[in-house]
Amino acid sequence: MDNSRFQPQRLIMNNELFASKEQFRHIFEQGLVKLLDYDGLGIFILVLANASFDEHVHDYTHKALLEKYEQLTNKYRFLLQDGQLLTEPEDDILVFLKLMAMGIDRVSQTEFRQTKQWELQFNHIRSLRPARISKNIIEGIRLDFDPDSFHFNKPFLQKESYWNGIMNGKHLDIFYNKFPFARFHSLLVPEKEASLPQYLTHEYHEYIWQITEHLGDKLPGIGMAYNSYGAFSSINHLHFHLFIKEHPLPVTTPIWKHNGGDKDYPIECNAFHSIEDAWHYIEELHQQQISFNLIYQPGVVYCLPRKHQGTYPDASWSSGFAWYEVSGGFTTFNHTQFMELDCKELEKELSLLNTGG
Repeated sequence: MDNSRFQPQRLIMNNELFASKEQFRHIFEQGLVKLLDYDGLGIFILVLANASFDEHVHDYTHKALLEKYEQLTNKYRFLLQDGQLLTEPEDDILVFLKLMAMGIDRVSQTEFRQTKQWELQFNHIRSLRPARISKNIIEGIRLDFDPDSFHFNKPFLQKESYWNGIMNGKHLDIFYNKFPFARFHSLLVPEKEASLPQYLTHEYHEYIWQITEHLGDKLPGIGMAYNSYGAFSSINHLHFHLFIKEHPLPVTTPIWKHNGGDKDYPIECNAFHSIEDAWHYIEELHQQQISFNLIYQPGVVYCLPRKHQGTYPDASWSSGFAWYEVSGGFTTFNHTQFMELDCKELEKELSLLNTGG
């Protein structure tokens, strides 16, 4: 396929959201404050996690968060003292009880540290996140959609979508990420009502490539990522991760052989500048039942095959390696480990994902 033939005018979108990074930020933050009008624990946790990741979001939401925390703390202390049944989802109850035990003022802002060629973050609140299916031992690369499991059609989740509409001929919902590890971290769900499993097809590979390329003009630093089934995807409902980074992901830097440099990346990585070349490679991975992570940026996609989750030992400082980790960013929950991890240790852990070793 000739990528130059893609016609941007085919995209129909709410120009207000995508007009610029500043406008995107404004709508993103405004939506978080509006969410606090709801009483649910899940909504509160989502806003707090986004605020703890981004200082700008923290400043924008701080007052409203403190007010909501006091209301919810009083409510749940009464319910517990009165012996009443808690009706919120168990995951949210557990996270909020941890917050009550710790105190909201003890939730640390996310910290970043650069090693020679890697990025680390100390993401305190993400350590409270439930594992869902991301901790399961996986066989194969496809699982049928299960309407009884967690998915994006759940009625209580709909308020967490801050944009929906038609983009490039498909209906698209954009959700806040409940436990973000990238700036403006969001989840894109195309044709949500079709209830598609987390299994990539040519149609949706092409779709994400094209909208990433189009949005790159207005939102510099934008990227989309995909975790296949078995590659630490926590929801078996077709979705992609949207992020906007001020600094390039390590996997994109020119030192690596897949970018024309002379240094080997710790795991196999291929950079494709053609939609079709990338798809042929993805098809081969499907046929061989190999899980993979993808990072789309305007005009390129990085494809990283890897071992299925659960078939190798995870590092004690990590909850698992998904798209962010394989692209050279590492999330830690222990501040001492965050400060002490070095390049050698990070590269050793990353190399464990190699399908050939």
